[in-house]
Order: sequence, then C-alpha cells, then structure tokens
Amino acid sequence: MKILCISLGCDKNLVDTEMMLGLLNKDGHTFTDDENEADIILINTCCFINDAKEESVNTILEMAEYKKSGKCRALIVTGCMAQRYKEEIIKEIPEVDGILGTSTYDEISNVLNKALSGEQAVCFHDLSALPEVSEKRIVTTGGHYAFLKISEGCNKRCTYCIIPSLRGPYRSVPMERLLTEAGQLAGQGVKELILVAQETTLYGTDLYGKKMLPELLRRLAEIPGIEWLRVQYCYPEEITEELVQVIKEEEKVCHYLDIPIQHASDRILKSMGRKTSREELKERIARLREEIPDIVLRTTLISGFPGETPQDHEELMEFVDEMEFDRLGVFAYSAEEDTPAASFPDQVPEEVRAERRDELMELQQDIAFEKAESMVGRILEVMIEGKVADENAFVGRTYMDAPGVDGLIFVNADVPLMSGDFCRVRVTGAADYDLIGEMIDEFAE
Repeated sequence: MKILCISLGCDKNLVDTEMMLGLLNKDGHTFTDDENEADIILINTCCFINDAKEESVNTILEMAEYKKSGKCRALIVTGCMAQRYKEEIIKEIPEVDGILGTSTYDEISNVLNKALSGEQAVCFHDLSALPEVSEKRIVTTGGHYAFLKISEGCNKRCTYCIIPSLRGPYRSVPMERLLTEAGQLAGQGVKELILVAQETTLYGTDLYGKKMLPELLRRLAEIPGIEWLRVQYCYPEEITEELVQVIKEEEKVCHYLDIPIQHASDRILKSMGRKTSREELKERIARLREEIPDIVLRTTLISGFPGETPQDHEELMEFVDEMEFDRLGVFAYSAEEDTPAASFPDQVPEEVRAERRDELMELQQDIAFEKAESMVGRILEVMIEGKVADENAFVGRTYMDAPGVDGLIFVNADVPLMSGDFCRVRVTGAADYDLIGEMIDEFAE
C-alpha cells in the first residue's frame, strides 16, 4: 500500500509520526506525497491551541474527500485531537476508518489492517502507558538532525494547558532505550540530536528517583557520529547546577537552552500555575550567563492571559527589554476548554491579546536584529542544511539556532558542501534574523 502521512503540531508529535512510519515500513508499505496516489492517508493531529485545532479539523475534512473521489481505501487519524475528540470524530466524520490515541501509536499496524478489512478500528489505552517501538524510525527531517523524545506527558498542571489530559502523567523513556534509539539514528547519519519532551529537566525522576538529564547527556555524547546535542523545553525552576555544568563542560552539548517562562508578572505567573517569580527568573538567567557567557537562551511567552492588565503587560515588556533573550516567541492566549484558565474571570479580548503579542514581537525584533549585527566578525561552526539555488552559497545553522524556529546562516563557499557537513565560517553580515558568512576552513572536527 502507498501511504500519505501528514504530521501536524510539535516536534514531539513528529517523533510519534516517525515511529509509526518505521512500523509501517516494516510491514512493507511505501510512502507518497501525492494525495491522489495514496491508498491510505494517515493524519497525526494537534489541538494544543485553537489555530492548531482548526488546522487539524480542516486537514481531516480535506483528506476525507479523497475517500469519496480518489483511490484512498483508509483514512486514519491519530494524535492529540483524536485523543480529545474521539467521539466527535466518529460521529461527524464517517470517512475516518481508524482512530488511535496518543498512547497507542504503536498499534498503527493493527488498526490499519482492521480498517482495510472494513472494520472501524478504535484503539485507546490508559494514558499511563508508554508506547514501545523497537523498529527504526524513518527520519523525516532531512537525515542530519533528529528529535529525541525523552519522556511523555506532564505533571505540571499549568492552568492554561490541556496537555496532561491529552498525554497523561510524566513518564520518562528508559535511558537504555533512548541510547539504543540514538545509536540507530547516528547509524542513519544523524549528527544532531535535539532532546524534547513536555519538560526535559525532570527526566528520570519517575524511573530513577532523581533528575537524570545530565547523565543522559553525558551518555549520548559518547555515541560516535553525534556531533551536537541540543536541549529544549526546560522549566527554569528545574534547572540544576549539575545540568548547567554539563552544558558548560561537555563539548557536544550546544550552549543553547530553551526555557519557556510564559510571563514575568508575579501575579500572572501565579495565576498560570507557574513555579517561578520574576526575581527567580532573573537569577536563573543571570546564573546561566555567568557560567556560560556565550549561551543562547530561547523562551516563549503568552500574551493576554486572563486577568492580564496593561500594567502586567508593561511589566512583561520591561522584562523582555532587560533580559534581551536571544530567541523569543509569543503566543496570544488561547482559551482551551476543560482548562482552569478558560473559566477565569476577566478574559482579555482577542484583539487586545493579539495587539500585546505584536508589541512584544516588535520589541524582540529590535533585540534580535542588534544581536545578529553584533555577530559580525565572529567565527562559528556551522552545520550545512542545503544549497542556495544557482549560487556558490549554502544555508546552514550554528549552535545558536534550532531548526524550524530560529535563524539561518548563508555561507559563501568555493567547495561543494553537503547537508550535514560541518565547516568553520566567519560572519560577514546580518540580514534581520539571519547571518551571512564565508567559509574559512575545510570540514571542522
């Protein structure tokens, strides 16, 4: 069978998709990007915020049309929207032949076989389960970098977030399983592993009784072929001194940390259910920069949370201006049903949420552009991502940039370079969020 797979949402969802692709490949199926050629269409959905929910619904409805008019024999829906709206999907979209929850993607082959036999297949397990897949993933990110999901679920219970209801409690993936998976990925040519989870800094607490992210990073760094390790989704209150020292001392760990703080007003942070205060955030950021002067810090914020006053917004603006984050994204608050915050009083009008988001992003743009200009003259190691058409120039990333969310560097070079190659580059200019440079050395070690 030819399978079209559509993966929506976050990089953690993408790992689940790649796991399913590996299982389907083992069964002898092939893959296509053409809806008209697909015998089976698989959609891994997201519903984290309203925009993601709308995208998932529209994608399902669009693909359902191929059940009516194309050669598609089975339409399978998985992921967060399937977990949250199973009954509605079954009732409202009869073209859907199979539905899997977030903890059952390892059952994809069974569900597909049932669907092809004419049976509507629905597979949901208790959310305390952790899917187990021993087959090699099919990496869809180009082959030279991959995401490594180190845990599933979350125990934090932030008042705006639906994830614990969709993904269950925090469950760490056993370390040996992660090391085996990382070794397989390295064997497939992956050179950068990006560690992801709903919360990476708590890794191991449920299995080993203590935070084991530093140990995991040390073990991953021993794998031949892996050149960069990047850590995302670190709650600031859970960052230990041991983790800081591993990032500082282990050569393969990028001096880059993603620490979503969401806000800087103590009143709003408390209402969000966050565990840090403005002062504690400042102390944590100062400590990271003191120990690792060249560290790049990424964060995300929420604008227009219920009860956010103009003063709260101004306090957040001042914090962003003072902290000068290297990378920053802002989401306008999305009221998600079944979350505490959705029923909070003083909901901020949608247009105000958007205005505040835009103000934050305009401020950050100025900061980011200045930081990019300040890089001129520096020599950086670059991972090549591809070639600029019709030019002796290539596009790549430095340690400062995670794929898909951060900037790029455009490299002028007189020698052929391939995706995944490393080279040393002198920065010669900046173009908004991106850098421009020239290669000065052959491939770096």
